[in-house]
Amino acid sequence: MENSDKTPISSSSSPRPSAEEPEPKKVKMSTTTSDDEQCTTAEGTKIRYKRRKVAIFFAYCGVGYQGMQKNPGAKTIEGELEEALYVSGAVPEQDRGLSKRYDWARSARTDKGVSAVGQVVSGRFYIDPPGFVERLNSNLPSQIRIFGFKRVTASFSAKKFCDRRRYVYLIPVFALDPCCHRDRETVLASLGSENELVKCLECSERGRKVEGLVGNSKRNLEIETVNVETNGLSDRNVVVNSGVTENVDVSLSNKGENGLNQESINVGEGKVLVEEVNSKNGLESVVSAQDVVVPSNGGSENNSGALEEEKVNGEDTPAKKSVFTYGEKERERFNKILKYYVGTHNFHNFTTRIKPEDPSAHRFIISFDASTTVVVDGMEFVKCEIVGQSFMLHQIRKMMGLAVAIMRNCAPESLIDKALQKDVSITVPTAPEVGLYLDECFFTSYNQKWKDTHEEVSMKAYEKEAEEFKMKYIYSHIASTEHKEGTVGLWLHSLNHRNYADLRILDEEGVMNDKKSEFEVVAE
Repeated sequence: MENSDKTPISSSSSPRPSAEEPEPKKVKMSTTTSDDEQCTTAEGTKIRYKRRKVAIFFAYCGVGYQGMQKNPGAKTIEGELEEALYVSGAVPEQDRGLSKRYDWARSARTDKGVSAVGQVVSGRFYIDPPGFVERLNSNLPSQIRIFGFKRVTASFSAKKFCDRRRYVYLIPVFALDPCCHRDRETVLASLGSENELVKCLECSERGRKVEGLVGNSKRNLEIETVNVETNGLSDRNVVVNSGVTENVDVSLSNKGENGLNQESINVGEGKVLVEEVNSKNGLESVVSAQDVVVPSNGGSENNSGALEEEKVNGEDTPAKKSVFTYGEKERERFNKILKYYVGTHNFHNFTTRIKPEDPSAHRFIISFDASTTVVVDGMEFVKCEIVGQSFMLHQIRKMMGLAVAIMRNCAPESLIDKALQKDVSITVPTAPEVGLYLDECFFTSYNQKWKDTHEEVSMKAYEKEAEEFKMKYIYSHIASTEHKEGTVGLWLHSLNHRNYADLRILDEEGVMNDKKSEFEVVAE
């Protein structure tokens, strides 16, 4: 019986692969072409190449560009790339400028000035003869680099098949310190102009007047205007964006040619009662450095501990000497704030032109972490990594803006929960675009489904080149911009209740709690 069982197998003239051991399929590689394309019949015979569906991996520094998506009349990354594809022979003349004809799709749309390291686009292109990547790079500016491409299925779409996207925002460590601001020459250059920047208590060369960064105009006018009586102080309530935990004496003087009332610290003129606000913030946007005076009534210069602390944290102590560090306590608090965003929420307050009832306002955030720091050109940054399925216009920048405002004690943590509610409408600060970049796009489901026949669509093969580009163009640009222009430092002065009245503490009904956001001026 054993011999008879073996006979049919050994005597088979045309063996076939068994069901248990199927013949492996040939993976469609990005560097190979089909046999008919490689063969030539005679010298001078024209070779007819076929279009191939591919996913192209590239990076760019967004400075000088109006975002990723092509926009008529605007300089965009997509416009540069489409033209390079045509010049390189990947797109025929009849399809030039008509991206739909070659199934163009992008994984993510970045805003104006935002960079990317792991951006992906897909389409049907002529990728032969060899040297497709080199031809593309030769027709692109140095701040846009093509890493490579992968052969994909005919139905592949870089937009539809992207499961999730990871962005990174580099925020300077000093931005999380309520007492720290960096110097900026723009404040000095503005002296004598109509847009003169007013010196603040904490930093003698930093301004607080930022045009265009305002919240509710009606409330701003009420907050910004301070009534001063010629024979003393009025007993009306005055709102400030930051204060101290102890009572300090204050006198008001109507200074400045622009009609803006300024306050100066003075003993014996009046009392200021401040409740439940952080002492480290000082009187940044209300008290100007040049208005700090020595008491003329013979009183002590160090009348209170609060006044002494303000002086130490003021212009006498440069911002660069701040003892603030992103230690374990600060890291834990910042990550706790960012965790409020994780999950599915209504982010209508974190974008523009999206109504609360619009289904697109609901987005799913997978993770938001700020556990690591990087040092670039002598400046330390917190690396904030956020992973989500998709993001709306300005969403990440607004999420960062509110998180930083909370870290600087300009708003309570509970405000995030309020901002994520459908029936609440508030103005959220928008962090500068310079620190944001797209880090990587993921295609997990696609790779799992087609792993036996197609290459993995991922950045693994280009990690080294991506890291080099990141350090040379993106990180260096972020650091140099802050060193030269003080973009984040100037933005920090807009994080106050004069510009964003909604940052003040809200009660359970979503209305302003005057007891916690105003102080009383009592005349003696």
